[in-house]
Amino acid sequence: MPYVYTTTEWEEAFSQLMEDMLAVEKEPYIMGTPSWILSYERLIQGDPLYKELARGWEGTVVIHILSDPRVGLDEDMYMLIDLWHGDCRSVRLVPREAGEKGDYVLTGEYDRWKQVMTGELDVTKGMMQGKIRLKGHLPTIVRYAKAATRLAELAREIDTVFLDQMTQEEIDTFRLWVRAIREEFGL
Repeated sequence: MPYVYTTTEWEEAFSQLMEDMLAVEKEPYIMGTPSWILSYERLIQGDPLYKELARGWEGTVVIHILSDPRVGLDEDMYMLIDLWHGDCRSVRLVPREAGEKGDYVLTGEYDRWKQVMTGELDVTKGMMQGKIRLKGHLPTIVRYAKAATRLAELAREIDTVFLDQMTQEEIDTFRLWVRAIREEFGL
C-alpha cells in the first residue's frame, strides 16, 4: 500500500529512504535520487551565504523537470524545496499535484536543468530567456535572484551523474527504480 503524501508516515518513510540510500551509496550520486536530494538539502541547510541572501524569502520552490524517456524520465519529476527566511526545511520529490501547487514552479526540459546544474546556464537568465518557465510571483523571484542563483550553485557542488551520462542498462535500472519509488510514495 503506498504512502499518502503530506502524512507523517510519508515524511518519515521518505526521510528514512534518503538516509538509508545515502548511507550505502557513494558519490557520484545520480541526479534526482534520494541520495542526491538529501545531499542537496544538507548543502542548502548548512550554507551561510544562502541563509544571508534568502533572509526574507519564504515559500516552496519546485524544480519541474519535463519527462524525457531517452534518459529514463518517463514522467515529469517534481522536486520541492521548502524555504523559510534563509532556512531550507526540506527538499523532497513530490507528486504532480503538490508540485504544481508550489509557490514558485520552475519548469524546463531535462537538458536545461542539466545546464543549470553544471553552470552552463544561469537560472535567472534561463527564466528571462524563456528556457525555464516560471509560475509564481516574478517580483519576489527577481528580488531573491541571488538566493536562487546560490541554490543552483549549491547543486553544482554535488558530484553528480547526469541521466544522459548513463549507459542504456543503467537507464533501464534507473527507470525500474523510479517506477518503484513512484508507486511506494505516490509520486
